[in-house]
Amino acid sequence: MKNVVIIPSRMASTRLPGKPLMAIDGIPMIQRVWQQAIESNIGEVFVACSEIEVHDLIVSNGGKAIMTDPNLPSGTDRVHSAFLKIKNNKDIDVIINLQGDMPLINPEHILKVIDPIKRNFTIGTLATNLNDNELNNPNVTKVEVDFKKNETAQALSFYREVTIENKNLYHHVGIYSYTPDSINTFINLPKSKNEIDLSLEQMRAMDSNIPIGVTYVPEVPMSVDTKEDLINIETNIREHNDKS
Repeated sequence: MKNVVIIPSRMASTRLPGKPLMAIDGIPMIQRVWQQAIESNIGEVFVACSEIEVHDLIVSNGGKAIMTDPNLPSGTDRVHSAFLKIKNNKDIDVIINLQGDMPLINPEHILKVIDPIKRNFTIGTLATNLNDNELNNPNVTKVEVDFKKNETAQALSFYREVTIENKNLYHHVGIYSYTPDSINTFINLPKSKNEIDLSLEQMRAMDSNIPIGVTYVPEVPMSVDTKEDLINIETNIREHNDKS
């Protein structure tokens, strides 16, 4: 199985402009994400970007970057656009969409996201345990899935807010795997009502009856959406370095 990791990157973040190049303990965030993907050794890694500064940073560190249209509407569109530009892309079996704001993602979790594809799903993602204080937090996406005895099962639905207790709710980890056919299909589908109402892109697949496989992982990767997140991650890295 030939895999490729594509990391979408955009400087014009609504909540934290310039996020990809913000230094985390001296290293730009997008470089840290790229390094984690390289460490997973799952396949070739590309950064899909729309700014030359990001492109040049990755290339200067020995990586591969693909320029994409700055006006693309989503990270998935950026991943798809970059995939189409990869030489010999017809040989690729799995495309991994790794968010560019997860600088501490465990490389083993990147490996895990292809498990649903191995189980014949055409779209895969990850989930972990949901804390009680996250239940009514709309910024934490929840996925309903009944793992039973398996680490991988089909997503039943995704939520922002939950009004009733459900033991099968998990914290959704926003990293995805796609077969080439599935990402082509997904990109060409119109946005669904649930996708628009919830601002959850994955609902487009759910509402089109495209099954999404979910694999369990034991922890949530820290992500960066605010300056506070940036400070927390820097603190985490420094504490880890002090112990080692």
